[in-house]
Amino acid sequence: MPRRVHQPLEDEEFEFILRMSKGPVLLYFSGTWPKAIEVCRAIDLVVGRITEEYANLLTAVKIDITRCPVATKRYDVTGAPSVVLLKEGEVVARSAGPMTHTEFRKFLTTHL
Repeated sequence: MPRRVHQPLEDEEFEFILRMSKGPVLLYFSGTWPKAIEVCRAIDLVVGRITEEYANLLTAVKIDITRCPVATKRYDVTGAPSVVLLKEGEVVARSAGPMTHTEFRKFLTTHL
């Protein structure tokens, strides 16, 4: 993942990143269990490209569901991959499952 994507190691670090972020925040929930790994790796590439394209518009945070259970529960995420878009701390959009680059771009342009 590019450096533009923050990867908190635990819930406290996630909260810090969230407080320090300016503008919209894209939360990308990932999993490390066997069935999620392949799908999440595929979307990692898409998220990487998207965050480079939208670097000046949003902050991206990749969250490992296992390492950040509080954040996962807080945003009602039940599977990986999932994305949640926040504006001013409020959820404005969410999507579960893999997305192509085109689908991801449409998701963001619709809700940013």
